[in-house]
Amino acid sequence: MSPNPRQDLLELITGLAYQEGDFVLSSGVKSSYYINCKTVTLHPQGAYLVGHLCRALLSPDTVAVGGLTLGADPMVTAISLVSATTPQPVSGLIIRKEPKGHGARSQIEGPLPPAGSQVTAVEDVVTTGQSLGLAVQVLRAAGYQVSAGITLVDRLEGGQAYLAAMGVRLTALFTLSDIQAHYRRG
Repeated sequence: MSPNPRQDLLELITGLAYQEGDFVLSSGVKSSYYINCKTVTLHPQGAYLVGHLCRALLSPDTVAVGGLTLGADPMVTAISLVSATTPQPVSGLIIRKEPKGHGARSQIEGPLPPAGSQVTAVEDVVTTGQSLGLAVQVLRAAGYQVSAGITLVDRLEGGQAYLAAMGVRLTALFTLSDIQAHYRRG
């Protein structure tokens, strides 16, 4: 790993994930920029950096990380994989927006830890906090303790406050301001 993995990840995000132009977000809101972190979390170097940087943010009592499919899937895998080389590995949990309509009808996939376990919720990009909030609700309904969330990028559009009202402390590796400042320095 380079001496500055955070800077390396910032380079990848501004080079692969950040675009300026005219975009319509999933919420229907128009935006002059777009951040698609899946291009980074699915990149070999990006996944490696995300796994290491996010793993370092987990509290010692965290036994699993989980997030809503699809944005969180590569993050969950990267963090879990990197943690396998540590004394305290964490499991990965993938959360469906709705329970499966067949089989066991599960909404959470992965090796489920015991009820009461500490789980950290993850999401690649947080805007309003609704997606990460849904993941937190599903995890809590399954009996897990969730008091922390991690995102690669906080778009600074109310997500942190929304999650704080749910009792979740959001940690962002970068804010939109960080990304835009680095992008403009080119």
